[in-house]
Amino acid sequence: MPKVAVLPGDGIGPEVIGAALAVLREVAPDLSLEECRIGGCAYDAEGDPFPPSTQAALVEADAALLGTVGGAPDSPWNRLPRPQRPESGLLRLREHLGVFANLRPVQVMPGLEHLSPLRPEIAAGVDLLIVRELLGGAYFDPRRERGEEAAFNTIGYTRAEIERVGEHAFRAAQERRGAVTSVDKANVLEVSELWRDTVTAQARAFPGVTLNHEYVDSVATLLVTQPERYDVLLTENLFGDILSDLAAVLPGSLGLMPSASLGAGTGLYEPIHGSAPDIAGQGVANPCGTILSAAMLLRYSLGRSAEADRVEAAVRTALREQPTRDLGGTASTQELTAAVLRAL
Repeated sequence: MPKVAVLPGDGIGPEVIGAALAVLREVAPDLSLEECRIGGCAYDAEGDPFPPSTQAALVEADAALLGTVGGAPDSPWNRLPRPQRPESGLLRLREHLGVFANLRPVQVMPGLEHLSPLRPEIAAGVDLLIVRELLGGAYFDPRRERGEEAAFNTIGYTRAEIERVGEHAFRAAQERRGAVTSVDKANVLEVSELWRDTVTAQARAFPGVTLNHEYVDSVATLLVTQPERYDVLLTENLFGDILSDLAAVLPGSLGLMPSASLGAGTGLYEPIHGSAPDIAGQGVANPCGTILSAAMLLRYSLGRSAEADRVEAAVRTALREQPTRDLGGTASTQELTAAVLRAL
C-alpha cells in the first residue's frame, strides 16, 4: 500500500490540503495517508518547525504532500531565531528529502484565457515548465554572514549539481516540445559562466532537444510579453524562485499553480502560493494548486498517469463551472472541491 506523508502546515494549508485529500481518496482509495506537522504549528507543538516525528514519518513515505508554512509579517514566529522559523523548517524538509529539482508547470487552461491578466490572445496556449535547482545557490550556500553594518550571501554551484537538475530539464523537454531555455546571468556572474558551460556540454547527450541561453532579466520581460516562446526553462535557485512566481500570474492566480520537487527518493508536492493568513479559516482559498500538486504526486511518485489525467481534467471542468474568488468568481473552497469531485 503506497504511503503518503501529509503536511498541512500553517495558514490556509489545512484547508487546501483537505480538498486535495478528498480528491486523492476518490481516485486512489488504496493510499495510506499519514498527517505530520511542519512549519509554525510544528514549532508551537514540538518546539521545532521540522520535528523528529515528521522526519521519522518521511522515512517510510513514498511521497509527501505539503500545504503551506509561515504566518503574517507580524507573527511571533518571525521574531524567532532563524533556524526556528517556519520557512527554515521548509528548507530543512527539502534538504532532508534531497529534492534538488523543482518542476513548476505553467499552463493557461483552454477556455480560461479571460482569467489571465494578459490579453487573451497572448495568454492563449501558454504551456511551459520551469525546472528550478532547489538545494544550492544563495539559499543553501554556507558562505554567509550578517553583521550590524554589513551582510553577505554567496551563490555557489558545482558542475555535478548543475548536471543533475539539467538532466530533469532535458528529459522533460523530450516529452514536451523539445526545447530548453537555460536562464543565467553569465555576462556578470562567474557562477553563471559555469552554469552555461555545463548545460551546453550536457545538451550534446540530447540531440533531439534544442538549447537556448538567455539572461534572467530578458526572460522576466519575455515571460509576460511572449510567453509562448518557452517550453522548458532551466535555472538556478534564486532566479527560479523569482521567475516561477512571475510566471504563476499568467494563468490568473497563484492559487492555480502546483509543483513537484524531485530527487533520488521521496518526492515533495506542494502549491506554490503562501500561507495567506489574511484569509485563513474563511473557506475561500483556491485549492486547485494543491489538488493539481496531488495529481503530480500520482504521476511522478506513484506512476499513476491515468488517475493524474482524470484529476487535471476535473479541475479544468470545475473551474469553468465555479471559479473561486481569486479568479473573479464566488465559489468557496468547499464548493470548488465538490465541483471537482462531481467532475471525477
